[in-house]
Amino acid sequence: MGTSVRHWKQRLVLVCLALGSVCGQLAFDFYANSCPRVEAVVANAIRSATFFDSTLPPKLLRLMFHDCFIEGCDGSILIDSTANHTAEKEDESNKTADGYAAIDSAKSALEFFCPGVVSCADIVALAAREAVIMMGGPQVQIPMGRRDGLISKVSNVRGNIPDTTLTLDQLTKVFNSKGLSQKDLIVLSGAHTVGLAHCFAFNERFHFSSNGSVKVDSTLDPGFARQLLQACPERPNPRVAVAIDPTTPNAFDNAYYRNLQNGKGLFGSDQVLFTDRRSRQAVNSLSGDSREFFGSWADSFLKLSVVHTKTGNQGEVRRRCRAFN
Repeated sequence: MGTSVRHWKQRLVLVCLALGSVCGQLAFDFYANSCPRVEAVVANAIRSATFFDSTLPPKLLRLMFHDCFIEGCDGSILIDSTANHTAEKEDESNKTADGYAAIDSAKSALEFFCPGVVSCADIVALAAREAVIMMGGPQVQIPMGRRDGLISKVSNVRGNIPDTTLTLDQLTKVFNSKGLSQKDLIVLSGAHTVGLAHCFAFNERFHFSSNGSVKVDSTLDPGFARQLLQACPERPNPRVAVAIDPTTPNAFDNAYYRNLQNGKGLFGSDQVLFTDRRSRQAVNSLSGDSREFFGSWADSFLKLSVVHTKTGNQGEVRRRCRAFN
């Protein structure tokens, strides 16, 4: 594991105490006997899928965020809608989420090696962890044993997924509701060092008037604003997407925080981490030390991975990730 198993177990104990959750029923060796190759199988599936789609790793990281923030880390975002049921993925904030085919591939492989054993929720978490490693980020050990949830409702999404227009207080409130701190908010927002965003996701930073003039968010760097307006005019192509991190878009690093210092946070909810003095010190600290960012990421990602998990007799282990058993 690199870092000792004892070290990660100690971290997990502290996380579970802080969250006051049942995550203590999870274990790093949960599949040691029932499916010992689980991590390698998921990693191989994700790396194979990335060979055909280089944009996949950031999508898998985002998929885990959106999964854990609604019903907890329980694979509920994977459920397809039916004629009588509208699932989470139909909400506007989830319509650009992707990576489902890669999760399906990993599940199919695991069903071959150890049928009916590994939950889709664990696959989502392992896929996100592998994605970070592939992009040059730290290797984080996360416990296994999550059960797949039995609820996936579009009506449960709003209010649980942080919006890009939220203030620091509003963002902190959402994260606190998941057992995550403001420090976790700042650190996990560093995931925006990779990935793409469609124009509609940040269009509130530009106000177009009828006479053709544009009022730009004053916290945006003027040069960066011009680049964004070239890609995303008043009526942009809905298929157009821009890099969230304009400096090192494909590397999982701490450049995100330097972007905030330079007025190059794409979303308002990113830039507010620097413009609000209460969070600025943490941004400055993370921007100057990649080791601090990686260490903090390991702690916060571990916490994220056990948010409102279902374990033991709760939920189920799905046969197909897109449908309840």
